[in-house]
Amino acid sequence: MEFSGNVRKLTTQLTDVVQYAMPIGDELIPFNELIGKSISICYAGEINCIVCGRKSKKSFAQGYCYPCFSSLPECDSCIMSPEKCHFKEGTCRDAEWGVAHCMQPHFVYLARSSGIKVGITRGTQIPTRWMDQGAVEALPIIKISQRLYSGQLEVMFKEHISDRTSWQKMLKGEVAEGSLIEKRDELLELCSEQIKTLNSKWASGDCEILTNESSIHIQYPVTEYPTKVKSFNLDKQPVVEGTLMGIKGQYLILDTGVINIRKYSGYHLSFSVN
Repeated sequence: MEFSGNVRKLTTQLTDVVQYAMPIGDELIPFNELIGKSISICYAGEINCIVCGRKSKKSFAQGYCYPCFSSLPECDSCIMSPEKCHFKEGTCRDAEWGVAHCMQPHFVYLARSSGIKVGITRGTQIPTRWMDQGAVEALPIIKISQRLYSGQLEVMFKEHISDRTSWQKMLKGEVAEGSLIEKRDELLELCSEQIKTLNSKWASGDCEILTNESSIHIQYPVTEYPTKVKSFNLDKQPVVEGTLMGIKGQYLILDTGVINIRKYSGYHLSFSVN
C-alpha cells in the first residue's frame, strides 16, 4: 500500500478509542488498522501552502506560505494570544472570518494530558481540540460569548495553573493524578473576585459558569508507550521508518521515534505500509 501527496493534520473521531485518519493527496488513510505494521514516510522536498497551494521553501504556522501567513486572519498574533483579539477595534484582517471564528461561543476548559492545564476552544472544536492535544480527560468550566473574553479568563487562570502540555510526558503516557472537578472548584474560588470584575464589564449572559458538566474521558490507540521520546524532523531526516506502536494527539508513535504529522501540513510526502 503506497500513497503520495500533500499531507494535512490527522483527522479524529471520538469513539471508545479515538479513530484516526491521515489526509494525503486525495486520499484519507485509516490509521488505527495500521498499528503494529511497518510504515515508511518520505519527504519529497516540496511544500505547498494549505490555503493557496503556492510552492514554498518553508512552512509557517503549520502549513502556510509566507504571504498567507502575513495576511490571513487565522495566522494573526491574536490566534496564539486570544486576549489580544482586536476585532472590536475594527482591525481584524478579515471581519467576516472574525465573526465566524472569534465572535462565537468559546469554552474555557481543564484538560489532563500530562499535568492538568487550562485552555480555551471554540465550541465547534469540542472534542477535536482535546484529541489533538492528547488529553485523556477534559472538562468545560466556563462558556463565554467570544474569543477575546475567553482569552482574558485564560490569562487570569494562568496565574494559578499552567496552560501548556509537556508533549514528551504525554507521549510517554505519564499523566498527573487529581480530580478536574476539584481543580475547577478550587480555581473558581481563587478567581471569584476577578471573575466578578470581568463580568461587570461584559453584557448579561456573556459568561456562564459551568458547574454541572461531567468530564469527558478519551482513550487513544496505543499498544506501547516509549520510555524515551525521540522526535523526527523531516527537514533534516527526510525518511522515517518503523513499526507503528500507536497514535496520540497529532503524533505517530513508532518503535524508532515519534513524528508530529500536523507540523508537516502542506509537505509532499510518500507513505507506504511494508
